[in-house]
Amino acid sequence: MGLNLDEQKAVDRFRKEVVDPSQTKLVVVDFWAEWCGPCKALAPVIEKVCAEYADKGVVLAKINVDEERFIASQFQVQSIPTVYAMFQGQPVADLTPARSESQLKAALDQLLEKLPINEGTGGADPQQPDLDQLVSMGEQLLADGDAERAASVFMQIAQMAPDKPAVHSGLIRALVAAGQADAAQQAYDALPQELKDDPLVAQAQSALELAGSQVDQGELDNLRKIAAEQPADTEAQLAFAEAAFAAGERDEAAEVLLRAIEGGGEEGNDEAKAKLLQMFEAVGMEDPWVSAQRRKLSLILFG
Repeated sequence: MGLNLDEQKAVDRFRKEVVDPSQTKLVVVDFWAEWCGPCKALAPVIEKVCAEYADKGVVLAKINVDEERFIASQFQVQSIPTVYAMFQGQPVADLTPARSESQLKAALDQLLEKLPINEGTGGADPQQPDLDQLVSMGEQLLADGDAERAASVFMQIAQMAPDKPAVHSGLIRALVAAGQADAAQQAYDALPQELKDDPLVAQAQSALELAGSQVDQGELDNLRKIAAEQPADTEAQLAFAEAAFAAGERDEAAEVLLRAIEGGGEEGNDEAKAKLLQMFEAVGMEDPWVSAQRRKLSLILFG
């Protein structure tokens, strides 16, 4: 595996404490450190809930990131506390946002309803976690604005399902949202053509193309000024909208394009409409932001 002795020992400990128990139980993995105040505040909540859920097949494993740096790096832990739920050796949920007892119980209840905890015995092969559920977890993180954690989740799912278009679409869009356009481009370039031709991956490619319009703050401000001074100039409106979207200013980008659609000529309408639809595709047609902008667009087009 190319691991040194200390890393191999860390992997063995993790297998014994997490992977092996997770074959039949739901393991809550708490990444923490002695110096982390929020970790100490969250620990009693996690320990209490896991103890109460022990008879339901839930166990707690605590990973000190200072002592287990290699394991933490494999999970791409960027901040602590970070809490994952593991089943059959794979992460099935990110429990980090569940900071209260009621939130954590609700999250565990949902998982226990879907996973075959304590099932699959008698020599049968363990049931694999629901990949669609894992993809939904990554998409939710992305929708919540936690792009780095979403990218980490999608990377792990990609190892389990390398042929699933939704996974690669999510990974590319998460990397773009996290400001890692080069890594996103590499991930896209590495895909076989049949995956690139999939509509979900095409959606991610739109996000990647729009990310290429990113400029520094000074240039963005200049494009904003030009667009404001020349409201009838479709090219100026599109240039600013692209740059604003790439900078994460989605609302402002949509507002500029919607104004161009409403007040521009026929040619300008078509160009602005096409650019707005590309942004919708990049974000995802089911995203709440896209739904809101589509309602605004419908009002302009159909009254």
